[in-house]
Amino acid sequence: MLSVPVTEASQVAEARRRAVALAQGLGFDETTAGRVAIVATELATNLVKYGTAGEILVGTFEDETGTGIELLALDRGTGLSNVDDALRDGHSTGGSAGTGLGAVRRQSQAFDIISWPGKGTAVVSRLQKINASATAAPQAVATVGAVTVPLKGETANGDAYCVRRRGDGWTMIVADGLGHGPLAAKASDEAVRLFRKHEDERPNSILAAVHAGLGHTRGGAVSVARYDPDKGIVSFAGIGNVVGAVVGIGGAKRTVALPGTAGHVARRIQEFEYRLDPGGLFVMCSDGIGTAWSLDAYPGLIGAHPSLIASVLYRDFTRGRDDATVIVVRNLHS
Repeated sequence: MLSVPVTEASQVAEARRRAVALAQGLGFDETTAGRVAIVATELATNLVKYGTAGEILVGTFEDETGTGIELLALDRGTGLSNVDDALRDGHSTGGSAGTGLGAVRRQSQAFDIISWPGKGTAVVSRLQKINASATAAPQAVATVGAVTVPLKGETANGDAYCVRRRGDGWTMIVADGLGHGPLAAKASDEAVRLFRKHEDERPNSILAAVHAGLGHTRGGAVSVARYDPDKGIVSFAGIGNVVGAVVGIGGAKRTVALPGTAGHVARRIQEFEYRLDPGGLFVMCSDGIGTAWSLDAYPGLIGAHPSLIASVLYRDFTRGRDDATVIVVRNLHS
């Protein structure tokens, strides 16, 4: 995922260029790449006009809703007093035509926005290789959102993740290669490869296989989680400081990961179980994200698009000294 700072007008073109290049790499044609350009331009322009410390994240997604480009616009500005007004064409507090966010929503297959007075705004737009107007059937509800950004100045991301469906459940890995840069990326990519090879096994067995297979790399922190919808349980096993949390109306319950470095030192691999209620979230973060977060500080965020939840946690809790990854999975099963 690419991070493009947008704090002045000259950076709008860079955000648009990065987004269009990624779309073309995915096979978007001229028309659909043009939709990406419109969205990137409108989001970045809004950050310049109204945001503080604005940032555009440009990435791809692949889940039950489809495959495509995801754009996230984040700022720490004054926020919106009325989101519905901001989405209405003709409404503007900056002297423009007031069509920016409305245009973004019309061009997107998936769109969500959340804002708080004094706490800034976050916007997500997902675009696929089809015309938005041609989407006759209702879109599936996204259950997975992810933000994964390399340390500033690095092109290789030392974090990696993978979420795999198992019927109505899922299995997930987040790997944080030791340090950052290409060697960390090599370790985390190998962890994901081993995860895919052993994904049908229990989380503790998957983690043991990853640990055994990372000896030729620098290793890292690795955690594996699986949701069983019949039991309503998340099983979790971790080595090192990739941590998870089950989040519901009653707050967050953090998972237990044992000390060590996958591939080198792991005295014990143990699996723990946590109940995940309907509508609840499971969140997993690499060490680049601080652990002091709580969704209670963000009214309404728990019900937002999973990518928005991940992006707000990234925005406000990135440590700034390592690669940063947040994965959010929503439980839609009753």
